[in-house]
Amino acid sequence: MRNFETPGRSLAVGRQGMAATSHPMSTLVAVEILKAGGTAVDAAVAACAVQCVVEAGSTGIGGDCFALVAPEGSASIVGYNGSGRTPVAADIGWYEAQNLSTIERASPHAVTVPGAVEAWSRLVADHGRMTLAEVLAPAVELARDGYAITPRVSSDITSQRDLLAREQTTADTFLVDGRAPLVGTVQYQPLLAERLEQIGHEGPDAFYHGEVASRIVAFLRERGGLHTLDDFAAARGEYVKPISTLFRGYQVHECPPNGQGIIALMILKILERFEPKADPLDIETLHVEVEAARLAYAARDELLGDGEVPVDYLLSDALANRLAGMIDPDRALSVIPSFDAAVHRDTVYISVVDRHRNAVSFINSIFHPYGSGLMPPETGVLLHNRGQSFSLKRGHPNAIGPRKRPMHTIIPGMLTKDGRVQMSFGVMGGHYQAMGQAHFLSKVLGHDLDLQTAVELPRLFPLPGTNTIEMEQALRNRFGAEFERRGFAVKPPNWAIGGAQAISIDWRNGTLLGASDHRKDGCALGY
Repeated sequence: MRNFETPGRSLAVGRQGMAATSHPMSTLVAVEILKAGGTAVDAAVAACAVQCVVEAGSTGIGGDCFALVAPEGSASIVGYNGSGRTPVAADIGWYEAQNLSTIERASPHAVTVPGAVEAWSRLVADHGRMTLAEVLAPAVELARDGYAITPRVSSDITSQRDLLAREQTTADTFLVDGRAPLVGTVQYQPLLAERLEQIGHEGPDAFYHGEVASRIVAFLRERGGLHTLDDFAAARGEYVKPISTLFRGYQVHECPPNGQGIIALMILKILERFEPKADPLDIETLHVEVEAARLAYAARDELLGDGEVPVDYLLSDALANRLAGMIDPDRALSVIPSFDAAVHRDTVYISVVDRHRNAVSFINSIFHPYGSGLMPPETGVLLHNRGQSFSLKRGHPNAIGPRKRPMHTIIPGMLTKDGRVQMSFGVMGGHYQAMGQAHFLSKVLGHDLDLQTAVELPRLFPLPGTNTIEMEQALRNRFGAEFERRGFAVKPPNWAIGGAQAISIDWRNGTLLGASDHRKDGCALGY
């Protein structure tokens, strides 16, 4: 039972339908779509489109998308990989000839062909009841008529002010006289409204063909990019078979690589080899979580990419036993493989369940806050920087190459038991997402915490390839010195770690329970 004398939120409770997102307007629109007869997928895409407007630093039509869909609450989960690919000309030899050792954030090479618009269209066509125009209409209205800036959005713009000021189009769109807008400022994105309306009526061709694609390609090529109109015209996502593992009696489902969902499953398999302590924040429990994450992320950075990934090996009991056996309960591991990928940043995660118990776990991202900061004039499209995740080391599984997708951090999650979905969940925060999911599920399933209580617990994250732990203040005050004694370096995060949403289905009572993270502006609402 929640302690009502302490700060925090109550669980959202509903019967007919529920949505949980990181922005209140997005959650409200999702519920309105459900009440108008839309499916969970209709509501999720509508919510995401709204966040492309009101929380543009986290997501956009210039980004990528992954989804897990459970038709009518069954355990026969469908995955969709809507991550974009590099241009055909993106051969690693070209980058070597240019003496490039890294891909910079604002470089045109950080921009793969965005996959979100194609994914939205396909998912709505296959799993929705509404037209794409109806689904996108609320976002069009907000972009055209204006929306008020919320606290987290204002904070994110403030942190990215220098990036946004570099480009006239982004400065004109998101800044006020060169400064970040204050909370309550009304902002407009008329060009994005035009794009969304055009996509609603014409479908993905409005983005991947014609004038919009031509403007984006010309803009990127002027800056040295290798993109062509053929690369945009070839954009296609794909349905994928989810991967899964058993944890505390529940089956946990993730999208397969090129996403890092497999890393969340690896962490869970390691954690299951340790008995939960009574206190969900027990120092021994946190120590094991940190070391399990460090080991799993090291495996990710050696083996994960767009191609042949040894899924069976990574999810084997033998590997989980070996990694769990490496953990010293009193000292930090001294030998961890090196890590050279881009630092984690921003995303939106959306969970929706409708009255027919169709459930969707949906995530859309432009990677860093405000992505690459590149917005081709007259398009309204802010482009992601997901290509920064590529390695420029020849032979690496995540090495850049023609028509290749980068290793992706964004991972929707589903939980099933006894042939039915029990929970749709996700944790935002780039690289943190794999550990974030494992941390969240371990508290819910291992310590019997309700969703909201688990979401509100203080967090920590070991930066991959290091012995440094980002730790929120409550944990630093309680355990910082002890972790340092154990051989870790402890530092405060640059901002709050991650952001989570989750909806669980109580099949016995016919109700829905939802949670949303206080680290973002959003909420969960049911009816």
